[in-house]
Amino acid sequence: MTNYLEDKVIIVTGAAGGFGRIVSEKAAARGAKLVCADINEEELGNTVSNITSGNGAATAKVTDVTDLEQMKALAAQAVEHFGRIDVMVNNAGTMPLAFFADHKDAATAWSRCIDINIKGVLHGITAVYDQMMAQGQGHVVNLSSIYGNFPVVGAGVYGATKAAVNFLSESLRVESQGKIKVTIVKPTGVPATGLSSAIVNDQAVVGILGQNAESYWAKMMSVIGGEADKELSDPDSVQYSVLDPDHLADQVIYAIDQPWGVSIGDITVRASGDGYIL
Repeated sequence: MTNYLEDKVIIVTGAAGGFGRIVSEKAAARGAKLVCADINEEELGNTVSNITSGNGAATAKVTDVTDLEQMKALAAQAVEHFGRIDVMVNNAGTMPLAFFADHKDAATAWSRCIDINIKGVLHGITAVYDQMMAQGQGHVVNLSSIYGNFPVVGAGVYGATKAAVNFLSESLRVESQGKIKVTIVKPTGVPATGLSSAIVNDQAVVGILGQNAESYWAKMMSVIGGEADKELSDPDSVQYSVLDPDHLADQVIYAIDQPWGVSIGDITVRASGDGYIL
C-alpha cells in the first residue's frame, strides 16, 4: 500500500509530551519530516531525540502558540529546514473544566484556555496559510473535542473554545477548497494525554457523563482498585472504557495518510464503552 506520509513535512504543536509526542513519533516512523513545537524546551528536545535516534527526521522550535509572531517563526523554520509545509497539526490545548460558580478559581485558567484553544489554533492556521496556498496544497488538522458538540454544565468555556475550533476549521475548509484539506479530530476522554491535569473542579465532568455518571464512576473505581473486569481495559472488547492515546494518534495518522484528493473531514474517536453522552 502507498505510504502517503513519506517525506511529508508536518508541524505538531504541543509536541513535548502526551498526544503530541505520540503523533510526532508515529508520523516520523512512517517517513514524515517533523517540526515539533512546544513551550517546554527540555521535553521538546526529548521528543526530537526519540525521533532522530531512530533515524527519523525532526527539528524543534520552542513556541508559544498564543504568540502569533512565534507561530510565524515556527512556520518559517519548517520551510527553511525542509522546504515546505504539508501538514499543520494544531494539537496544543488545555481543558480547565469548571462550573460558572467556580469563576474565582477558574478565571485565569479560562483566559489561558481561550488563548491556547482558540487563538492558538487561529495562529496555527494563519502561520501556514500563505505557504500552503502558494504550494497549491496543504492539510490542517485541528484537535477539537466532543465537548464542542453541545453545551453542557461544567464545560461552558472549554466547550465554547472547541466549538470555535469547529467553526474555524469548517470556514477554512470552505474558503480554501481545492488547496487546503482540513480535518477536525474530536476525542472523547483520553486521560493518559495529561489534558485532565488542567481541570479546576473534578465534579465538572458530570456534564459529559449525564445519566451515565453513576455507572461511569463505579466502573472507574473498579479500574482504579484493580477489581474491574479485564474487558474494560481490553481494546479488543466492546466494553473497552478508557481510550489509550495510541488509538487516537492512529486515527490522526490515518487522516494524514491519504492521497491529496481524499480528505477525512471529521473524526470522533471513542472507547466503545466509555459512557460519554456527547
